Amino acid sequence: MRWACILLPQLALDGVLRRHPEPERPLVLLAGTPQRRVLQALNPAARALGLRVGQTLSAAQVISRDFATAEYDPAQIEDWQRLLAAWAYRFSSQVSLDYPRALLLEVESSFALFGPWPRFEARLREELGTLGFRHRIVAAPNPLAARVLANAHNGLAVASAEELRQALGQLPVERSGLPREMTTALLRMGLRRLHQLLALPRNGLARRFPAELLRHLDSLLGERPLALDYYQPPDRFDLRIELNFDVESHQALLFPLRRLTADLAAFLAGRDSGVQRFTLHLEHAGREDSQVPVGLLGAEREAGMLFEVARGRLEQLQVVASVRSLRLVAHDLPAFVPEHRLLFDERPQQNLPWQQLRERLRARLGDDALHGLSARADHRPECAWQAQTDAKPGLAGPTGPRPGWLLREPHMLQEAAPRILAGSERIESGWWDGGDMRRDYYLIETRSGQRAWAYRAVGDNGPLLIHGWFA
Repeated sequence: MRWACILLPQLALDGVLRRHPEPERPLVLLAGTPQRRVLQALNPAARALGLRVGQTLSAAQVISRDFATAEYDPAQIEDWQRLLAAWAYRFSSQVSLDYPRALLLEVESSFALFGPWPRFEARLREELGTLGFRHRIVAAPNPLAARVLANAHNGLAVASAEELRQALGQLPVERSGLPREMTTALLRMGLRRLHQLLALPRNGLARRFPAELLRHLDSLLGERPLALDYYQPPDRFDLRIELNFDVESHQALLFPLRRLTADLAAFLAGRDSGVQRFTLHLEHAGREDSQVPVGLLGAEREAGMLFEVARGRLEQLQVVASVRSLRLVAHDLPAFVPEHRLLFDERPQQNLPWQQLRERLRARLGDDALHGLSARADHRPECAWQAQTDAKPGLAGPTGPRPGWLLREPHMLQEAAPRILAGSERIESGWWDGGDMRRDYYLIETRSGQRAWAYRAVGDNGPLLIHGWFA
């Protein structure tokens, strides 16, 4: 088997930066008591000012005041890690969160679908970069070795047991994943590299150290299986972004909304499902949340479409009070069936797909402004269709040719002898509701080349009446 470890060394900072409107500006995360605020993490722009981790806020403000602050929240770290686990679930059914700030996933079973490891790794890095998370990736024959090697490497791929033993042997003992007291004892014995430890007799190590040492070494070499708890995606999506300042306009909510819909799309891709209904919660201070329900005609999971539909709904809401945070909740997550497309799409690049255009129009104009047509069980042309607002299929239509444009009132054909292409098709119906009709219909072509659907009453030899036009 082949396992990959995705190490996320700056998960807390990346989680804040990805929802910050100006991520390139100096930013620090604060922890500690209200009396003693300490810099817990900072971005490269803040480091360029001379700030460092562990510095007190008062000392940092002596150096510079040109930096923004945010709270270091351990609970948010777990939320981001679960979100990334949902994203990774699309690539592997075995995803583990057993190690903090890291994802372990079995990847060899997915090579047939995503290609060999170099191509697979490039895709993982591209999508993680799009999501806004810095990372290190290492592949190894077992999960513990992948996690330990990620402490010192980025991009390393180990395939065989010999390569694994050699790569592990070069690791410093303090980076081997052993407990701190055990590492201190090994360093005092003069053991600096892991290959020195592996060269010692097992009997001597068993007498001097707890059994945990040998178990750890055996798991690193793949000689002892490692028990992992595997991630199972939840049946609902619930994510909240707390804003840095009070927002009173729709425009300022678009940036966090785009992040929320992108995270929802990543979550849905991992579950191989779509979303048909979700709710935006605009949280205010001192009053109830404003809720914006968003409904789609079919299950979707494309990030751009979800954002456009949610934006259209949001712009219709009157913001009654300043917004402190934005939350997206989705319970209805049906199975997703991808749209059937041609191998070579001839649609112009600037044109929208029909599904996206349909949802955008519904969001802007309202649910009742756009509807489709479905067939009814009635042979009379003017009664054979009905307006349809949902996505359920209607009854099957007639088998014969029918025009796309049916006239509200038939009018007399001015030409004396049009060319008859098909017909006659007799329709007799409506005797039960007072709308009795008996007509013979013809498919005709006029002198100008237009095709029409025309009729005359049964037994009547008079002029034809045009009832509709074909495209």
